[in-house]
Order: sequence, then structure tokens, then C-alpha cells
Amino acid sequence: MKKVLLLGDSIRIGYQLHVADELRGAAEVVGPEENGRFSKYTLWGVNLWLKELGQPDIIHWNTGLWDLHHEAPMVEALTSLDEYIETLTRIIQELKRTGAPLIFATTTPVHPMQSGRSNAEIDQYNRAAIALMHQHRIEVNDLNAVVKERAEKYICDDLLHLTEEGSKACARQAADSIRKYL
Repeated sequence: MKKVLLLGDSIRIGYQLHVADELRGAAEVVGPEENGRFSKYTLWGVNLWLKELGQPDIIHWNTGLWDLHHEAPMVEALTSLDEYIETLTRIIQELKRTGAPLIFATTTPVHPMQSGRSNAEIDQYNRAAIALMHQHRIEVNDLNAVVKERAEKYICDDLLHLTEEGSKACARQAADSIRKYL
């Protein structure tokens, strides 16, 4: 049975068990217990998690919501767009060493009333990340589009995280992108 490694922030944590259910009998789904937070944290942790969880056959990952956070009175995002792309490039280099196919999931939208993040900025970072993934021939799983389609049902009352229904929708999409490599 192939091993699928899921990396990412709290959005990944929310859909990970559902991906495991979707792929039950076809793949072992693993991921770190901790939140991957922002891209630099994911870069820092990636080799630790690979040692802890073992050699994966497929890797699906996301990062971005923390990078885009503006903690008042901070005006700029925690991670500039240039720094985000540079860090994603370094994450790609680390993940490519495994030889596993890579799937990058776009950053999910937030409720328009969410303070600290904007969908316009999320879209800007996603466009740049998608261009980078295409340059590296890495498949993109557009979870942003999945959540935008039914944002009122998929985004929680905290205006950031996903409802159970939203997590399940993202899990179906993630499982579909992973199945191509099983």
C-alpha cells in the first residue's frame, strides 16, 4: 500500500482524517500532528516530519494562510510575496529529494469579514504559487476554488477555518488528486 504524506496548516489538519477515509484500503495517509503554520515553519519541519513519518510515495501540501496574516498593528503580511515564493522553492527542493510526486494545494479563501487576511491577497499569493508549481511541473490542487464555490457553507463562524462539510469537500478534492498516483 502506498504512503501519502499530507503537510500543511490547520486546513490540512481539518481534512486529513477525511482524506484517509476517502483512500481507505488504497493508501496509508499520514501527516504531522502539529500545524505546519507558515511556509518557513514548514521548511524548518519538513525533514523532521519525513524522518518521523517515513518515506512517502506521494506528497500533498499547502501553506499560506499564516504567511498572509496581518497581526494588528502590522500593516504588511507576515511573509512578503517574494519571501513566500523563495520559501516555497526551498520546500520544493526538500520534497523533491524524496522522489515522490508532489501536489500543491492552494490557500483557501476566508470570509470577507475576516480581519487580518484578504481574499485579494490570497488570490495574489495563489497566482504566484501556481506559476511556481507549473515551472516545476508540480500538480496544483485548487482547494481555493472548491471553498469559494460554496463559501457560505464551507467557512466556519471563525471566518477562517472550514466547516465539517468544507473539510469533507476539500478531502474529496485532495483524494481525487492523489488517486492519479496510486
